[in-house]
Amino acid sequence: MILLQTQQPQGPSLLSNLLLFGGIMIIFYFFMIRPQQQKIKKEKEFRESLKKGDKIVTIGGLHGKIVQIDEKTVIVEVDNHVKLTFEKEAIKSISPQNS
Repeated sequence: MILLQTQQPQGPSLLSNLLLFGGIMIIFYFFMIRPQQQKIKKEKEFRESLKKGDKIVTIGGLHGKIVQIDEKTVIVEVDNHVKLTFEKEAIKSISPQNS
């Protein structure tokens, strides 16, 4: 009697699956996570560099000059003797204008 052995079809090995998954995670890190971390670090450094007298623009588009700065807030003069208090996170950039 002759016994024929049939081979079971084999899928990709466990090692190749792990390498594929690891490669996807590395790509995800370099294209998604790392750039976001760098952006957050850059924004934090910008907010820490703010000083009294800087002319700024808020996220809402309000232009003014910093007259007082605290740990989490800034007081911005927007007109003669009109002062508003903002969170530091609300400051978008240093004003390009000298107005």
